[in-house]
Amino acid sequence: MQKANQDLPTACSQTEWRILALMILLTVGALLLPATFTRAAQPTPAAATRAVATTSSRPNVVMIISDDHAWTDYGFMQHPQLETPRLDRLARESLTFRRGYVPSSLCCPSLASIITGLYPHQHRITSNDPPIPPEFQRAAQTGKSGKAAQGAVGGFQQSAAFREGREIMNRNLESVATLPQILAKSGYVSFQSGKWWQGAYQRGGFTHGMTKGQRHGDEGLEIGRKTMQPIFDFLDDAQRDQKPFFVWYAPMMPHDPHTPPERLLDKYRARTDSLHVARYWAMVEWFDETIGQLLDELDRRQLSENTLVVYVTDNGWIQDPKQPRYAAKSKQSPYDGGLRTPILLRWPGRIQAEFADDLAMSIDLVPTVLAATGLQSASTLPGIDLRDTERRQARRTIQGACFTHNAVDLQKPAANLRWRWTVDAWHKLIVPDPDNQPDDRVELYDLKNDPMETKNLADVEKDRVQSMQRTLDAWWKP
Repeated sequence: MQKANQDLPTACSQTEWRILALMILLTVGALLLPATFTRAAQPTPAAATRAVATTSSRPNVVMIISDDHAWTDYGFMQHPQLETPRLDRLARESLTFRRGYVPSSLCCPSLASIITGLYPHQHRITSNDPPIPPEFQRAAQTGKSGKAAQGAVGGFQQSAAFREGREIMNRNLESVATLPQILAKSGYVSFQSGKWWQGAYQRGGFTHGMTKGQRHGDEGLEIGRKTMQPIFDFLDDAQRDQKPFFVWYAPMMPHDPHTPPERLLDKYRARTDSLHVARYWAMVEWFDETIGQLLDELDRRQLSENTLVVYVTDNGWIQDPKQPRYAAKSKQSPYDGGLRTPILLRWPGRIQAEFADDLAMSIDLVPTVLAATGLQSASTLPGIDLRDTERRQARRTIQGACFTHNAVDLQKPAANLRWRWTVDAWHKLIVPDPDNQPDDRVELYDLKNDPMETKNLADVEKDRVQSMQRTLDAWWKP
């Protein structure tokens, strides 16, 4: 042993041993300190949720869809009586398209186009309801203006034929991709609330939702009118699980029944002689208040900075001042009163806020959302990314088609066609279907100088009619 010790290097001085010990301590400390600091810097669950919400490259998406709402009926669209402060603020904070359109002026096909990015003749949901069998048609015609007609319609909606028809419509939607389905593949969770016609929410690709499968949307229709809590509960789950989310907020508002709070009805009764108009206006402001609740909740949760908020309406509505229904050139028509809608896109710091008069369509929303979330759109989608200024400005024309309320044939869109329409810059052409609208004429309007479409120019601008007709036929010729 002694010999071995004698073979070792000369013993270190006391100072050298101290230096060696210090070096060892520094080395061990260097290894331990990063882990210590990492543990100390780990956020609480709430802070971690905020980090995901604000730094993720994939935004959350909230889609707000109003129901039976005229394009004129907003403060930011210069309505002289209506007050919509929360929508006005949203418009100021958004890329706002004042000349947005839906392809069809009827709820069910329009909503299907919003969720798929396809035209009605592509997804084959062209109508609100299935064909009416002959026995129910006879009953409706017999009591056409009274309770007998309503009873016939109600009886049909309770029949096996109705259920079978709706199932075909549901399967038509399932045959194409929907926005929540596509987002789910990238880890998104999604929530359906409000109007939803195509069966239970799962059949549209939503991971969460309210509608169980009845016409219009059953329990989903409580959203907005009764409560906003189901959406807030969903946000709790999404934040807890640190998941990006998609919210479909499509309340049955301002859609009838027009049953606003008395405080709002009293306010608007002082502004019009028509009780029906006052009720509708009050419904619009009530809807506006619910948007405020939703946007305030995003702010409270510190989600607004990384959330793309989208706004559109499913179709228009012009209130008949003499009765509780819509007026002519409104819902179900090929006029702007049924088709036109503002379209808003808000994503703070990522989409520049401005008002634009470029043409926009609801079929553009799917490709826009997919591009914003870093996902690629299918090449078959007809819409464009609305954030792309060059593509917007290069697109001179848009098209659409309106169909029968009850389908004639659930698998043949052309059988249900009433009108095709196209807008070229500021001119609009409406072409009636000879079978379903045999008494109608071709119509041409100058929307810039005649926004209410009162003066048909088809007889005096025949060359323009022919040119626009060729464009329309190239889009879809049944």
